[in-house]
Amino acid sequence: MIRNRVLIPASIILAALSTPTLAASLRYANQGDLKSLDPYTLNETTTNAHLGHVYEGLTRRGKDLAVKPALAERWEISDDGLTWRFFLRKGVKFHNGNDFNAEDVIFSATRVRAQGSNFTTRVPTTAEFVKVDDHTIDVKLKSPNPILNSQWDTWYIMDKEWAEANNATAPTPAAATTPSFSSLNANGTGPFRIESHQAGIKTVFKPNPGWWDKPEHNLDEIVFTPIASDATRVAALLSGEVDVIEPVPVQDIARVNSSPNAQVLTGPELRTIFINMDSARDELLFSNVKGKNPFKDVRVREAFFKAIDINLIRDRVMRGLSTPSALMIAPELFVHSKDFERPKYDLEGAKKLLADAGYPNGFEVGMDCPNDRYVNDEAICQAVVSMLARAGVKVNLTAQPKALYFGKAGKSGGYTTSVSLLGWTPGTFDSHNVLYDVMGCRDAPGSSRGETNYGGYCNKDLDAVTDQILVETDPEKRNQLIKRAFEIATKDYGHIPLHQQALAWGVSKKVKLVQRADNQLLFYWAKKD
Repeated sequence: MIRNRVLIPASIILAALSTPTLAASLRYANQGDLKSLDPYTLNETTTNAHLGHVYEGLTRRGKDLAVKPALAERWEISDDGLTWRFFLRKGVKFHNGNDFNAEDVIFSATRVRAQGSNFTTRVPTTAEFVKVDDHTIDVKLKSPNPILNSQWDTWYIMDKEWAEANNATAPTPAAATTPSFSSLNANGTGPFRIESHQAGIKTVFKPNPGWWDKPEHNLDEIVFTPIASDATRVAALLSGEVDVIEPVPVQDIARVNSSPNAQVLTGPELRTIFINMDSARDELLFSNVKGKNPFKDVRVREAFFKAIDINLIRDRVMRGLSTPSALMIAPELFVHSKDFERPKYDLEGAKKLLADAGYPNGFEVGMDCPNDRYVNDEAICQAVVSMLARAGVKVNLTAQPKALYFGKAGKSGGYTTSVSLLGWTPGTFDSHNVLYDVMGCRDAPGSSRGETNYGGYCNKDLDAVTDQILVETDPEKRNQLIKRAFEIATKDYGHIPLHQQALAWGVSKKVKLVQRADNQLLFYWAKKD
């Protein structure tokens, strides 16, 4: 097994944590880093939350996850569903003093769909943005889309004038090796601005005194410090050096809860953790099988699924803080989830499937895994490696920090992976998002379908039903279409859903936070005594 970790010297961590504290300075530590300030570089929940303090969308999500107005005060939909009119908020300024207007929205719609963006599915590729006046735009569609703006809370609007002045009109890819201006600097309309940013060391946020809305927090600053080590992160919370950490390792939850000055906020999360298998290439990039791809055979994909003992992962690795999943979406987000049952662990059945597919002695394959993104992500991958070994498959694991992992296995890295672990919370909180972004074919030129389909799984029948789901406005007919889509997917074993992990935030007893099931830590609602 190969482990590539970026280690930050303890002296640097301590220096970052020992900066003089203001009366309402909130100090936050996460296991992962904030690599880029470009809001279109990495579609990842923690990054979106960081940048959501600085940038804003036309909409936002409330404490109950309901869609609410933000930079758009309101919107209307034409009778045929093909035109959405957005009325933009007047008097809003970017942090540099520039006025927010329709030109910024049109520019952002073009930039978010440009090459290098990891957010191309936020806006339909064929949608046309038309300026009506400085504070009104029309979005013209080729077909109805009843959930058009349901994930626009994390489509952050950028300042056209600022981007053009600083050669930042193109998005920064996650695999970029040279930092761009927009990856090192930020200029949003949000409740906080970036005071300083040292990637891998510390990022300081200060309140935006000119914010258009009324603040609900009482903070003078937010200081974010990435701490990859679980032990160091927990120790910093217990000692009072930081106020909030995420995540708390499951084995340390009881310890934190028994301390006098901190507690763990837990709850269900909507994120599904799953495994991708490269079923697109004619030959795997990382395997001893040459001239063909084992994963093109559904029997091999089914064998991998049945060789994984998800209950053992729940009990041993997650210590009971996960819910095994039959589908690629949390049951809270699909009304007919109860109609699906996860195939049972069947090691002998898995061996027979591999033998029937022509691999009686198994084969060798590489697997990529982040080690600082999801709860116990590397430990989950290690467990999967062990379980597949019992079926005769030798898995060579590469576990690395998320910045390197996403830059390799994701879109900007050319999906350079054979097997990978990923987690996904649908930005729309709707099944279509999963079926289109994660499970859809990525072979259509100019289409954003399958942008997060790391394994390249493709089923045209599934895509056809997914397209029907998007335009169907009758709720029950739509749910039946979603059910049909998941029936197609589960029989084809294109992905291996594992579980929904539980939220575990370590919080000082001096701090009050809002915990949403999408796991976005948003400090503009935070209060600190």
